[in-house]
Amino acid sequence: MFRNQYDTDVTTWSPAGRLFQVEYAMEAVKQGSAAIGLRSKTHVVLACVNKSNSELSSHQKKIFKADDHIGVAIAGLTADGRVLSRYMRSECINYSYSYESPLPVGRLVVQLADKAQVCTQRSWKRPYGVGLLVAGLDESGAHLYYNCPSGNYFEYQAFAIGSRSQAAKTYLERKFENFMSSSREELLKDALFALRETLQGEKFTNSTCTVAVVGVGEAFHILDNQTVQALIDSFEIVGEEVPGNDEGAAVDQGTAADEGAPADQGMAPMDV
Repeated sequence: MFRNQYDTDVTTWSPAGRLFQVEYAMEAVKQGSAAIGLRSKTHVVLACVNKSNSELSSHQKKIFKADDHIGVAIAGLTADGRVLSRYMRSECINYSYSYESPLPVGRLVVQLADKAQVCTQRSWKRPYGVGLLVAGLDESGAHLYYNCPSGNYFEYQAFAIGSRSQAAKTYLERKFENFMSSSREELLKDALFALRETLQGEKFTNSTCTVAVVGVGEAFHILDNQTVQALIDSFEIVGEEVPGNDEGAAVDQGTAADEGAPADQGMAPMDV
């Protein structure tokens, strides 16, 4: 993607008022493997697609635990996500040591956004090329945030990032009104259905996805492969189409050139 002389430095504004290097970092998120999150009043579920650069290599970890009540799913440059997850873990430990209470999710998200924003304002730094879905539970309830490489952050009921995420967003938009009253099992079911929308006909098994959950009375943890496969089998989503899926498929085909194609045809080293 070639621009002009205005994309050589992260602190250089274009005449149109754009910071191209920040936009490039946001494009890296679109090329990463898909990650989704959704929440109810009591639980938050994160799920991501496992992809590897070749059949001979294993996939890289895309979901990280920051504390017993906070976890994060990433899309984009995995190395940047690993550094930021370690920063989140350190902040949680320091807060717990100082105040003997869990770090509120919103405060951690703001600190993370401030850290990302600094990289858009220093000529000797570059923006983090990773998007983060932060799931957590605190005294005010369950939360799901999206942290953008630009330093912006948003709270969502449900959201999807990464390659072919538009199909998952379409599914989530049709179902989100029921999420707040959903049980843990219903959230997991919707998470797996939405994640399968991003696979474009690929076989959906426990080896192609990672699922994590946090909720009331349940610390953040990643579900093991046997549990995930049991969920897939019980929901019968391996070879079936979701009713009313035509709309999502049509939208996804229209966006394949923008999101799916770069990830598949010219997969960047960051998409691991």
